[in-house]
Amino acid sequence: MSTISLMLCEAELMIDAAWDQRIDDFYEHDFDESDPQNAITRMRSLVAERPAGDAAALFELGGVYDSLGLEPEAIPLYRAALETGLEGERATRVFIQLASTLRNVGESAEAVSMLEAAPMSGVDEPARQAFLALALSGEGRYGDALRTALLALVPTLESYKRSLRGYADELPSTVTGSSPRVSPLVP
Repeated sequence: MSTISLMLCEAELMIDAAWDQRIDDFYEHDFDESDPQNAITRMRSLVAERPAGDAAALFELGGVYDSLGLEPEAIPLYRAALETGLEGERATRVFIQLASTLRNVGESAEAVSMLEAAPMSGVDEPARQAFLALALSGEGRYGDALRTALLALVPTLESYKRSLRGYADELPSTVTGSSPRVSPLVP
């Protein structure tokens, strides 16, 4: 890589980091769900700093709609962010946020499918499992939901791991013809 190319990449990373910091500042200091129009306007202003169709910008705009309880407006933005090739931490978060939003609008089956197929990601894996449990519950799959939640909890425990795994495995699956699914989170 040439020196000029390396300098351009470093400059781009600095610009991205500064934009990410403004997004964080927005949520920490400026986001006010009691004034949805202002929140949307402010986020649109931040999004306008990015190139048209920028995956991170689409994700963040979807996030503000989602945070305001405007799920129908968030869904197409999350989907566009995925289709545009969202990367990094946001790529993991978009699966969780889109699935949660889908569950909130009554699309629990799609949320389950999405979360079961979502890429694993260390730090966000417990969140993925928690939202999967909620989506399974939304589908009436209570045994599967409880199993998922319990198995996600097991790695955080000091004791009772073996017992809890055993009890989780004994829970009935509520999908006809399926066997209990062991969470990949559990070693």
